[in-house]
Amino acid sequence: MKKLFAIALFAGTFTTAKSQIYLQGGVNLANISTSNSGATQKNNMLTTFNAGIMGRSNSTEPIALEAGLLLEGRGAKADTYLTSSTTDNYVKTKFNPLYLELPVNFLIRLPLQNKSNIFFNAGPYVAMGIGGKSKIETKFLGSVSNSTSDIQFNNDNPSTTQQEDASYDKLKRFDYGVNVGGGFDLGSVILKANYSLGMAKINSTQSDNSANDKNKYRTVSVSVGIPIHRKK
Repeated sequence: MKKLFAIALFAGTFTTAKSQIYLQGGVNLANISTSNSGATQKNNMLTTFNAGIMGRSNSTEPIALEAGLLLEGRGAKADTYLTSSTTDNYVKTKFNPLYLELPVNFLIRLPLQNKSNIFFNAGPYVAMGIGGKSKIETKFLGSVSNSTSDIQFNNDNPSTTQQEDASYDKLKRFDYGVNVGGGFDLGSVILKANYSLGMAKINSTQSDNSANDKNKYRTVSVSVGIPIHRKK
């Protein structure tokens, strides 16, 4: 019932006068920070996707609120070569968890010609892990083997400060962070770029998120939006 109420509230907020609703889909360049300062390794970047529905509180005013529900691919990859060869004697891993994300953005528009605009957005997000796969491919002396396993999340109660069901082989069920981005609204299509800065350590046994910025999601997204509802 609570989920249905939240969906109804979202729909009611963004189907009022001057609202705008659009379908979104695009590419995510996902990574995980590897240093205490939050830096990532470029060769660990994983190509995945984003898709969902977004709504804006108005379609023409300089300032608006934006929220939605997105299916987001996160994660990273790692290629380890045991010799100088890049075609043999290697271990390649792909770690690709999937999250349902609720972003809430503050939006600023600058008008362009023909009723189009350039916009900038920033705001927090919360996300819940729902699935994903971890894949390993090894090749040694010409012999190839592959294995795939489901990514596991802990059964955390978000109303507490503890990580219930924590384990070294499980991710935190809930993630949170900040989105910063911008793009162009051309009327019939919306072009977007976004940077997602995760603020929670991803493993369920890691409790002190503020200790450093290691093991947090970092995701660059490029997306296309198609308006399905626009009231002026």
